[in-house]
Order: sequence, then C-alpha cells, then structure tokens
Amino acid sequence: MSQQFGDFTASELYCPKCQRSQPVRERLLLVLLDGELHEFVCARCGASLGKRTTTGRKVQPAAPRPAPRARKLLR
Repeated sequence: MSQQFGDFTASELYCPKCQRSQPVRERLLLVLLDGELHEFVCARCGASLGKRTTTGRKVQPAAPRPAPRARKLLR
C-alpha cells in the first residue's frame, strides 16, 4: 500500500487545564540521528499536550574540525 499523505501537524488539541480545544505550538525537543522529537504545547496556558517523532531526515554527523593553526607573535 502506498503512502497517501505526508506529515501531519496538529493545529489544535484538547487541553485538560483549559478544558477545551486550544491552538498548539510545536516545539523542537531533541534532534536524533534518525529524526527529530517535537512537543505540542498549549498556546494559551503552556501545558504539554503531546509529542511526535519525525523520521526520514538523516542527520549527518558533524565533520571533525581541523586543529587550529599556531600563530606567530609579532614583536
């Protein structure tokens, strides 16, 4: 079966503190080797309403930096 839809992102979720559906903000929590971990936060009170993990984007490890070159002191 082929994939019919791309990534979904919630625009509103039920907030137990506000006791109603509220707009949410998506916050990046962690960048993993195989994706990213996001948290949904209530836009009104700031309560955490859920998490989602995105996959598919491979994060390349950073290339090692060359050692700094020594500089000559001018006198």
